[in-house]
Amino acid sequence: MTELSPPPVLPRAARVATWLVFALCGFAVGMWVVHIPVIERATGVSHTELGALLLVLGGSALIGMQVTGPLADRFGHSRVVSVSGVLVGVAVVLPGLAANWWTLGLALAAFGFFNGSLDVAMNAHAVVVERAYPRPIMAAFHAMWSIGGAIAAVVGAAVLGAGVPTLVSLGGTGILCIVVSLVVRRYLLDSSEQAAEETAEEAKPARIPARVVWLLGLLAFALMLSEGVANDWAALYLRDGLGTSESTAALAYGSFAVAMTVGRFATDRVAALAGPVAVVRYGSGLAALGLAIASLAPWVPLSLCGWALFGLGLSGGVPQLFTAAGNLDKRASGALMARVVGVGYVGLLAGPAIIGGLAHWVPLNVAFLLPLALCVVAVVFAPAMKPRG
Repeated sequence: MTELSPPPVLPRAARVATWLVFALCGFAVGMWVVHIPVIERATGVSHTELGALLLVLGGSALIGMQVTGPLADRFGHSRVVSVSGVLVGVAVVLPGLAANWWTLGLALAAFGFFNGSLDVAMNAHAVVVERAYPRPIMAAFHAMWSIGGAIAAVVGAAVLGAGVPTLVSLGGTGILCIVVSLVVRRYLLDSSEQAAEETAEEAKPARIPARVVWLLGLLAFALMLSEGVANDWAALYLRDGLGTSESTAALAYGSFAVAMTVGRFATDRVAALAGPVAVVRYGSGLAALGLAIASLAPWVPLSLCGWALFGLGLSGGVPQLFTAAGNLDKRASGALMARVVGVGYVGLLAGPAIIGGLAHWVPLNVAFLLPLALCVVAVVFAPAMKPRG
């Protein structure tokens, strides 16, 4: 009797499933973030110890990215996405079980590693899904990550306000991650499905100049460092630089985040019309202009407009870079993605700390010259994204 093969996955179903994975990743990270103060008190760690443990989380995420990239190429993106999502569901519960600094450190090392794994795997899979479409769709996936984080902020505030135990809320998050990761598995595409359709000549591994990968990594570093600066320093600048209240200062990050999310939903259409190089070049230029306005404006409303322009300008660049990295070589997209994402992630982690160090010597708005200059660098080197051969 002839064995029946499963029906092929439709691109639209894969696209929706990938939306859910990105939103799920953002939600898991967001639920951890909103519980940081509670977990800090429960474990008795100091602010200094917490800062060191957050570096452990970031470092383990970076390791997870590098380990997972080649695994995704070998075993298939869809399988690795599903497994990583399940492991994130297990790991997100662990900080709620921590009782002291070293158990929290182990918990964050596991959560960071598997979150980094999911980050690379889902981005590599998103590139595969995008290849099945006649137009860019990557930026919307990143917008869904932001939506997931926003939902986590609302849900987290609700459960904390209701006095729900941390272990219960993180446990619920973990169950959701596991269930969704298992359910969407059948709707995810695999790179091998597309590779089988290529001719033998097309399927040969491409020889990618190392400088191209490093240029894409440099661009990711520049843009993600700038994003990290806004995440950690926008509100502080408004409070300390313009003398606003805490509640008003929070609007700086709010305007940045909202503009970035809206921009990511719009970026795909812009990229289809103007191309990815234009998105990075003109977006980075707009970001530089926005940061200049935000850091020089003497009035709060004008500064808020600057932060919004900064977020709008940065919104489309990173998704285009990840697409470019994943398409350098279709047979090694996971490994190439891991390198570019990893270098960019270093910028995201290092940026706030670098600005903090500079702020000891110069005013905060002067320290913002660093991310502004990096946005200009992205304008200059945007042509590195042009498709090869």
